Amino acid sequence: MSGMNIDRDTALRIALAARTLPDVDLPTLIELLNDRLGPPLDLEKLSRITVTDLKTGIGSHDGEEDGEDFGGRDGLEPIKLAVRVLWGETTEDENLPTPASYAEGDMPGSIRVAVASNSGAALDGHFGSCLRYLVYQVSSEEVRLVDIRSAIEADYAEDKNGFRVGLIKDCQVLYVVSVGGPAAAKIIRADIYPMKKIEGGEAADVVSELKAVMAGTPPPWLAKVLGVANADRFKYYKGVEEA
Repeated sequence: MSGMNIDRDTALRIALAARTLPDVDLPTLIELLNDRLGPPLDLEKLSRITVTDLKTGIGSHDGEEDGEDFGGRDGLEPIKLAVRVLWGETTEDENLPTPASYAEGDMPGSIRVAVASNSGAALDGHFGSCLRYLVYQVSSEEVRLVDIRSAIEADYAEDKNGFRVGLIKDCQVLYVVSVGGPAAAKIIRADIYPMKKIEGGEAADVVSELKAVMAGTPPPWLAKVLGVANADRFKYYKGVEEA
């Protein structure tokens, strides 16, 4: 939002609303809101936006007169949700799980794992655009959700990918649906191992699979994360392949 006279709370609310709209990016939504409400945008103006305003604006942007064909009946649901977000009625996913308490040392031999998520407790996010990261502490015996970290403010960082890496810098493993090459390089330089799982899934199931691998014979990359000496990682894993 460079060059725009807009306060941070308004900017964050618009960013969250943009995430609910398919095929409408943040700059487009800002343009639509400015057209309908007039600049500069603020929370009071956002509270006046209507479903019809947004539907018509998106339809005009897509070349559909008055938005009549925008997504049909089902297409109105994300618009309704976006309006509720812009009004301030909801700024968070109601289906988010509740993190459990955790203190360093509670789970000996554990590692910290981040999961890119857009909804509930699902692994369904791209590294560079997900709404949040679910953070789990994982050992060979237990999986515990210990934190949920919003990534909304990354949209306003000069280095968006760097900001996101900073959010999870205490994690050793990251699960994403997809990630670009430059972003992956930054993740790796931060000593975080990125795992791409295109099909996604329930985050708890994904990290439970990792837990099972930790309890068995971990591959070299995971053995490294767990602190196994370099000479032992490949010898240990070789035995599994022979078996």
